[in-house]
Parts: sequence; C-alpha cells; structure tokens
Amino acid sequence: MKRVFLETYGCQMNVADSELMAGVLERAGFTLTGRPEDADAIVLNTCAIREHAEQRVLGRLGDFARLKAARPGLVVGVAGCMAQHLRAKLLDQSRVLDLVVGPDGYRHLPELLRRAADEPVAHVRLDRDETYGDLEPRRGDGVRAWVTIQRGCDKFCTYCVVPYTRGRERSLPLADLVRQVREAVARGFREVVFLGQTVNSYHDGTHDFADLLRAANALEGLLRIRYTSPHPADVGERLIAAMAECPRVCPQVHLPLQSASDRVLEAMRRTYTLDHYRGVVKRLRDAIPGLGLSTDIIVGFPGETEEDFERTCDYMAEVRYDSAFLFKYSARPDTRAHRLPETVSEEEKGRRLTRLIDQQQAISAEINAEWIGREVEVLVEGPARRTPEQLTGKSPQFKTVVFPGDGTRPGTLRRVRVVGATSQTLLGAAVVAAAPRLLPIG
Repeated sequence: MKRVFLETYGCQMNVADSELMAGVLERAGFTLTGRPEDADAIVLNTCAIREHAEQRVLGRLGDFARLKAARPGLVVGVAGCMAQHLRAKLLDQSRVLDLVVGPDGYRHLPELLRRAADEPVAHVRLDRDETYGDLEPRRGDGVRAWVTIQRGCDKFCTYCVVPYTRGRERSLPLADLVRQVREAVARGFREVVFLGQTVNSYHDGTHDFADLLRAANALEGLLRIRYTSPHPADVGERLIAAMAECPRVCPQVHLPLQSASDRVLEAMRRTYTLDHYRGVVKRLRDAIPGLGLSTDIIVGFPGETEEDFERTCDYMAEVRYDSAFLFKYSARPDTRAHRLPETVSEEEKGRRLTRLIDQQQAISAEINAEWIGREVEVLVEGPARRTPEQLTGKSPQFKTVVFPGDGTRPGTLRRVRVVGATSQTLLGAAVVAAAPRLLPIG
C-alpha cells in the first residue's frame, strides 16, 4: 500500500488537518495521488458541524463502494470530526469502511492504514495532550498558509458538536508556531492564517493571542497575517491594540454573531449580549480604520420567534457586515440543543434564511460600490477561475479583486484601482505607476 487519495470536507481547520495528514503519510513513504481510481487507500477528512456535510460524505462513500467492489483490496477510511461523531454508526452500517480515525489519531495514520488492510480499525480516542506541534504539514499550493494554533474548544455552545469531536481546548507553544510561520515563509508563502475554534482564547501558559500576532508581525518576508474565528467574549484591548499596531495584521475580522436576540444568545450559551457584541465592533472600528467585518448567523434555532429574527435583521442593517455566512439551524446529536424541541419549521427556516441572504447581498453590493474609484493593495493569488486571462487576489479586507492579467506573479502585492463592483467581487485595473512589491524570502 503506497498510494493514498485524500479528500477534504469542511472548514479551514479541516484543510489544515489534511495538510498535516499528508505530511505524516509522505514521511512514512506513502504517495498522495489526485485520483481515487489510482489509490490503494482512500481517506475522507470530514466535518460534523452541519447535517448537510455528513450527507455529502455518506453519498461519497457510495461512490467508493463501487470502486471497492471492483478492487476488494482498496482501503477506505473516514477521518476527522464525522469519524469521531458517528464512529459506531459508520463501522456498523457501512460495509465499505475499513478505517475510522478521529482528530487526535493522525499521527498513527500510516500504521492504521496498514492494519485496516486486514481488518476494520477504529482510533477515536481523544487525547488532551495531542497538538501535533512537532509535525510539519505538507502544505498545498498558493500564497496562503494555514497554521492551527489551538485544538478543541471549551465554550460548549449548545448547538455545537466541536467540543465532543475535537476535545477540550489546548494551545500550541508560541515558539513552535513562530517556527511554523518562519518555515512557511521560507517556502514562499506570503500570508499566514491562524486557526482555532475560538482562536483569540489562545494561551500557551505564558503568551496570549496578542503576543502571537506581534511575534508573527516581526518575521521578515511575511506580508499578511489573518486569523479565524475569534469569539466575541474574548476580544480584549490587547488584541485590538495588536491589530492596530502591527502593519502585517490585516484590517479584517470574522466575528460570529449567530443571533442578535439576547434570549436566543443565552439559549445558545454564547456568553455575550448584543450590547457587548456591539461594543466590540465599535472598539474594533474605532481602532482600525477601514476594517472589513464578516460574521456567521444561524436562523431557526429552537425557540427563535419572529421577534427574535427581526432583531437579527435590524442589527444586520445597523452593523452592515461586508459579508456573512448564513445557515439554517440543524440539530446535531450529542449537543445540548439536540434535546430542545424544534419550534421553527423547515419552510420557515428557509424563508428567514432567504430574507437574510437578500438583505446581506444588498448591503455587500452597497459597501463594495463605495470602493469604486479607490485604490487597493492586492496580494495576487493567480489566474481568475472564470476568466484565466485575468488575475485575482485579496485586498487587506479580504475582498476578492479581479483585474486584467499583466504578468504579475502570485505572491506579489499589486496596487489596483477599483473600477467596478458586485456584491462579492471588486473589479479593478492595475495602477501602472506603482511597481509590484515582492519581499525577499527569508
């Protein structure tokens, strides 16, 4: 068994975990392949946050069952949050699966794959000491490196399964993280994104998240620093000051709200009120001019009334997010909210979601239109997906910018004048007078 096909579902933390698994496998002599048909083993790295993600994975397993029928020696495994969450069900009900491995078992993946060739194997024990801080990931192509700074979560929001699938919160030592960033820069990555379930609660016993931002900001060759996702209750003055004072930290925050109703926030166990959240946003915007702000919102949580929903609509009109990830509530087994009776029908959830999407798209279009005529500095990522003759990249506020191709290399900072906008994209023209800026590696 030498060739492994690794497929990823879910958030950026899952992407980072797949890079970690790829590094473990390659150091053990395995080869990553881009086609399941060419693989000796298939591993799906999964997400359990929403029911839709699980259904996609189960459907994908049906595809692999047909491959396995033609090649009985093919090993098929499920890794990640879904493996931890549905371990018994997966092994009992899926004849295609040979391996189930949770988020704390990746270090042992080569051995587990070899064992799974002979009999079904499960490794789902949560390990409070496992951080993978000593392992080097195999990072994908691009200009952006994902760096996981903490694992697990201690918040226990009532709708969230993460504390049960990833365990309790633990942070990696600051020195290990600085080493990871330095190595990523040496390999040509120009932006780093720090990842954590509540990333700003990071603390290694000596250093907090503000210390980490300042340490990364001091590294030569790194152009930009981002992070996701912070918890509103943990946004303090030290973090705001670090963002304002560190030029490499981007003026952009993804700050999950979930609901603008205090009653719903309390039922979700979010540990803040709308007034507290409003105050955090004000302090961020006062300290960081031109801040890009995005959020997460759930509609249809058990007990959410029409009045609660209207509060969310009203606050979205007040705060004016640049963008938002909007979801219908779906009950997840093992969470506290799973025991609550559903009070909002699927039809009503859909209506509320559609209204929020329409409202946010209109706000996003208005905000983006305000950029027309202004210049932005774009970190070029490469050819645009739909129009390869054009280039695309991100502004400091994490807005997608598309402009005519002019030979600028990925990883270069390019001045672009915005000449048009949609609700999702800024359309630009490169500023000829400004020479591209590419910092030296190392």
